[in-house]
Amino acid sequence: MSEVPEQGGNQMTGAEAMVRMLQAHGATHMFGLCGDTTLPFYDALARLDHGITHILTRDERHAAYMADGYARMSGKPGICEGPSGGGATYILPGVVEANESSVPVLAITTDVATTSRGRYPLTELDQVALFRPLTKWNASLDQPDRLPSMVRAAFRAMTTGRPGAAHLALPFDTQKAPVDPAEIWADPRHRAYPAERSGPDPAAIGAAADLLDAAMRAVAICGGGPVLSGACDEVAALAELLDLPIATTVSGQGAIAETHPQAVGVVGSNGGVPATRAVVDEADLVIFIGCRAGSVTTERWRSPKPGVKVIHIDSDPMVIGANYPTDVAIPADAKLVLAALFDELERRGHSKGQDGKVRAAAAWQIKLVAMQPLAASAEIPIRPERVIAALYARLDVDAIVAADPGTPCPYFSAHYRWREAGRHFITNRAHGALGYALAAAMGAHTARPGVKTVAVMGDGSFGFCCGEFETIVRHRMPITSIVFSNATFGWIKAGQNVGFGNRFYNVDFGRTDHAAVASAFGVKSWRVEDPESLDTVLKDALAHDGPTLVDVISQPLHEAAAPVSEWVA
Repeated sequence: MSEVPEQGGNQMTGAEAMVRMLQAHGATHMFGLCGDTTLPFYDALARLDHGITHILTRDERHAAYMADGYARMSGKPGICEGPSGGGATYILPGVVEANESSVPVLAITTDVATTSRGRYPLTELDQVALFRPLTKWNASLDQPDRLPSMVRAAFRAMTTGRPGAAHLALPFDTQKAPVDPAEIWADPRHRAYPAERSGPDPAAIGAAADLLDAAMRAVAICGGGPVLSGACDEVAALAELLDLPIATTVSGQGAIAETHPQAVGVVGSNGGVPATRAVVDEADLVIFIGCRAGSVTTERWRSPKPGVKVIHIDSDPMVIGANYPTDVAIPADAKLVLAALFDELERRGHSKGQDGKVRAAAAWQIKLVAMQPLAASAEIPIRPERVIAALYARLDVDAIVAADPGTPCPYFSAHYRWREAGRHFITNRAHGALGYALAAAMGAHTARPGVKTVAVMGDGSFGFCCGEFETIVRHRMPITSIVFSNATFGWIKAGQNVGFGNRFYNVDFGRTDHAAVASAFGVKSWRVEDPESLDTVLKDALAHDGPTLVDVISQPLHEAAAPVSEWVA
């Protein structure tokens, strides 16, 4: 049990109790924005010695995205907060993204007093109803004496089973009401995730080993589960034992180093290419590991092909069998499952290889040959592939890249070859809202300040998030932002190009001088139109000891060789 005793007196307020409960759960950072209903909470943060750094953001949506990036990189729940009314509604996009991405984020939204409900006070909102479908756990702290136990329940929910988001509404009167200091304690197991892992059924492990014994061309597809679970070593060990090719989803990048001999790279309609799809389509057994087998990963449930044998491993039992008939279902933690499966196969003396090295090498060779002339292209506007190649040559292996879901995501997923296992790439694959990358990069940098962090976005995304450049400058975060500037919502325009007869409607906008805008906030910035100057500019931007931005005038998606197998048509 982790306790944080109150200093002086036998009583504390609800606001003080909330601060102490966060402290007891190991919180060191919080992201948020002030409001009327937050005044007692902020006053407690100002008065108490708690060791929590509060980063004031420019809107609540980005506070939640920062908490998301922080949680992904720290292995701890991310904390965000905002006031009632507009603050609660603005924070929603980040909360639902975290929840659907299995990332533990706690959103604290202060609220009007319980005694004011129904009397039309300013900013009144049924917060519990609002957050109910978007979170794993959700409550209003209407009873001050239950505040500590409810906070413990929120952390337990976020970190156990399939991780997810939690929401706590903190009414104004609860913040001022007395709370017993003796109730301020936390279970240290819930300071990080995943906590209290669930192990596999030995019978299911035996059945999975039987299928692997019989398979000739198996393949594993890793989603975000192995990365969240910290199962990278177990993924590599199984790959080496069986010579098993390991493919990943976009969220699963980092489950295995993509330079590993058995690593295939990303599969699916976003970042996959025909060569990687072939590895899946030729398989006689597919092992989904922490992967939902959703529309993007499976190219609308066409790859793998119907009828293939399936082993599905996931901490959420509802995921298993949702999209493919499953021969062996293992609803348990990926790290424990893979370790048990390795032990069982080793005990059996399994020696049949799955030809993984040869199949993975062939896929990479085809990809690299196709990529090389695009990466070296001197075309204007600049090809995105050239930007990827230049960054790959400049960034250290431990660098973090946060990418928005439009132009950057497919190019990084297909062509940036991650040389180290673990979490180095962040993108919001659950709902794909624009404007995510900058804030996620800020949260990631807060969690890992010793490594270089890069935020990559399109100019559509820039318009969603540019206010947070003030936050970056205020905290002097040495994040480099790359903007693919093509004056259009490119993903939608590409869909109109392919599926709707080139009828482009309401997708183009005027070109912004993003470098000038960022410079006005105090960010050292460059604008690049000539591909021959790109490498020099990136070198200077990455080496600068403060925040930087490079505005790249780039080829739009509907004119590009984007690694997207199909646009929504």
